[in-house]
Amino acid sequence: MTTTQVRLFTAQEYHKMADLGILHPDERVELIEGQIIAMAAKNPPHSAITKRTADTLRNLLTGKADIRVQEPIHISDRSEPEPDIAVVKIDPRDYIDRHPIPDDVFLLIEVADRTLSYDCNKKAALYARAGIPEYWVIDIKNEKVIVFSEPGSKSYQEKLVQDKHNVLNLTAFSNLYLEVNKIFP
Repeated sequence: MTTTQVRLFTAQEYHKMADLGILHPDERVELIEGQIIAMAAKNPPHSAITKRTADTLRNLLTGKADIRVQEPIHISDRSEPEPDIAVVKIDPRDYIDRHPIPDDVFLLIEVADRTLSYDCNKKAALYARAGIPEYWVIDIKNEKVIVFSEPGSKSYQEKLVQDKHNVLNLTAFSNLYLEVNKIFP
């Protein structure tokens, strides 16, 4: 039996591939644990819910946090995911010289239709190991939000499922709440 070695990439190599045109600018990919992963195409419900959620968060967090939509987060030398929404610390230079790192992140959100299992398992473990304090997966099909908190060395210690009748508390902003029904049309 022959075994093959997988060649993992660093973030620096990943960026160089983009600079050289190896990765096309329109190609939807992200770097996860050294592997270049193709991202699922965005269907209309995914786009609509991402926009509604980002707009609602912007209204709630104006002057308190920056809301980034489908932009990279530098997790490690081998992981630079592009979550659907990232709630990060305000940077006076708008992160012009670097992507946000885990210490900059208050909350990451993935909007899931075809990627629910991947987002709740692989991405949740990645974000927990990086110490991201809170992670939400918006489950489009079931109109629920899965809230992960208390990151551990392998996974999140807390997982709550909230439906359209619930209100979400943003851990980093204890006095702010988001009604789940505002996310779904």
